Amino acid sequence: FLAGAPPDPTRAPAAPAARPPGALRPPPSGPASPGPRAESGAPSAADCPEERSLLADAVLAPLREALDACRGTVQKQVCDDIGRRLTVLGDAWAQGKLSAPVRKRMTLLVQELQQQHWDAADEIHRSLMVDYVNEVSQWLVGVKRLIAETRSLPAAETGGSAEADPGQENP
Repeated sequence: FLAGAPPDPTRAPAAPAARPPGALRPPPSGPASPGPRAESGAPSAADCPEERSLLADAVLAPLREALDACRGTVQKQVCDDIGRRLTVLGDAWAQGKLSAPVRKRMTLLVQELQQQHWDAADEIHRSLMVDYVNEVSQWLVGVKRLIAETRSLPAAETGGSAEADPGQENP
């Protein structure tokens, strides 16, 4: 009353309507999408075959190392199934059939696996299965089994570092 200052225009209720529609909307995902669209939309480095191959190797190499570490304690049939599913994952990645969110989450999952953050790796696995079931169903079961088997290795129980060779720790 005393100051007589006009109301602050930045606090007007119409200000949020000034944003362009969809500016805060997340990108579409899940079953609403007709299928993976790695090649559509804004191009990224992961869309070029050479970059895609490097990224695939960064994910698949640690998964295959984990599988090799399990071979001494896990049934051959289980290991062979996991290996086949990792091959399906590698083929899908190399052919550009995986969407950017799936590639990103798999990269994060492998990082958690390497750091022996089992619960975090499981949570990423679950989110992939829920959000991208059509895209990941052929191979993600193998990744889940690999997480479980790696988690039960003696090296995981001793709390050793991720760099430790699990084969060396069995007396």
